[in-house]
Amino acid sequence: MKPPIIILDEQDNIIGYKDYEAGLELNDVNRVSTLWITNSKDEVLLARRAYNKSHDPGKWGTAVAGTVEKDETFESNIIKEASEELGLTGIKFEVGSKLYRVTNKYNYFVQRYFLKIDKPINEFKIQKDEVAEVKWFSKEDLKRELTENPNEFLDSIKNFLANFIEFNSLEIKL
Repeated sequence: MKPPIIILDEQDNIIGYKDYEAGLELNDVNRVSTLWITNSKDEVLLARRAYNKSHDPGKWGTAVAGTVEKDETFESNIIKEASEELGLTGIKFEVGSKLYRVTNKYNYFVQRYFLKIDKPINEFKIQKDEVAEVKWFSKEDLKRELTENPNEFLDSIKNFLANFIEFNSLEIKL
């Protein structure tokens, strides 16, 4: 059984906890951590969500993402998720911005982390119940795929692409 999810107010103060299996209600606010991974070829690693996920199954998203659970911090969560989802341990990432996101489905604080690593796809040890596959995308390929198949990607990828192309680098903190 998974630990409870942290529930917050709009100032990121903990106001309670919810059972993971019960799911979130429309007005619930929770915490999410994400790890954006790039390589020296200026490509971004994306992960396709497992097809059995309750929300957005099979869509491409950040390389690593996780819901922060009770007794976790953003940082401890992303370290755990990077290890579980991709087999990454002992990584040195940069801390990016923390944002408050309100969508028609979810409200959450997201802490972004960034990692630059040159690693072939076959060396990632993916957790099949979380991740269907991972793939390195060049800017051009990602732009084309987003244009041709926009429903294959989470909205966060669409937002990230604009910054990816505009600044021509993923090392900046967005």
